[in-house]
Amino acid sequence: MELGISSYTFPWAFGVQGYPQPKTPLNAIRLLEKAESLGVNVVQICDNFPLHRMEDEALNDLSKIAFDMGIKIEVGTRGIEPENLLTYLRIAKKLNAKLLRTVFEVPGEKPSLNKMITQIKPVLPLFEKDGVYIALENYEQFKSKELALLVKRLGSSYVGVCLDTVNSFGALEGLEEVVNRLASFTINLHLKDFDILRVKHRMGFKVVGRPVGGGKLNVDWLFKVLKRKGRTPNVIVELWVPFLGSIEKTILKEEEWAIRSIEYLKRRMLE
Repeated sequence: MELGISSYTFPWAFGVQGYPQPKTPLNAIRLLEKAESLGVNVVQICDNFPLHRMEDEALNDLSKIAFDMGIKIEVGTRGIEPENLLTYLRIAKKLNAKLLRTVFEVPGEKPSLNKMITQIKPVLPLFEKDGVYIALENYEQFKSKELALLVKRLGSSYVGVCLDTVNSFGALEGLEEVVNRLASFTINLHLKDFDILRVKHRMGFKVVGRPVGGGKLNVDWLFKVLKRKGRTPNVIVELWVPFLGSIEKTILKEEEWAIRSIEYLKRRMLE
């Protein structure tokens, strides 16, 4: 179990569609530098910085810089189409990444379990041959029991779950239910803290982000459940920082939350 950051630790610094953009958006190399300054040695580069748009030479440079820094890269994408998975397998090999995280999200469509199996299964032998794991993230389109069943039916030690601590609220599932159901299959952990607040007029609630250790997430309980199930996934911090009226203020708050979250987790993981 190693501690790391992601391109979703700093989504505002990379740029969020529909909002003001940073003057100098974050990039993959600067994300490595942030990891080095935070004292973590895993970086997950996901779909908000699409690696398939980088030239091979730039990927090679990124791989060398990460190696020189002693940082392990994990890659991330969106979608499970065979062509996309194979594209990211090639990228993973270039970056010496041993894990590909992906989500199923397809706007307006919920593919059947059988369709997902027919998309993933044909490419699995290539992932197994190259020693690259596929981590399927829980998302609001699917119940955790459906994700667990998919992993079971694929029947490969190279397919598991990227356990996200907040996403399944969108599928009307509580955290304890999701963790207890998916912990046995977890090979990657997206750790983001949250709070649930009643709105001012009292008629409803909203789920909001918090720095890790500053919300309702019981990190110690989560680690104990994973340990009990024999799982030691890399812990990747993600943040849901609210927009604060200007992109500059929001990026500064994002940086502050990242530092607080990593410091908190270093203390927890040493205990």
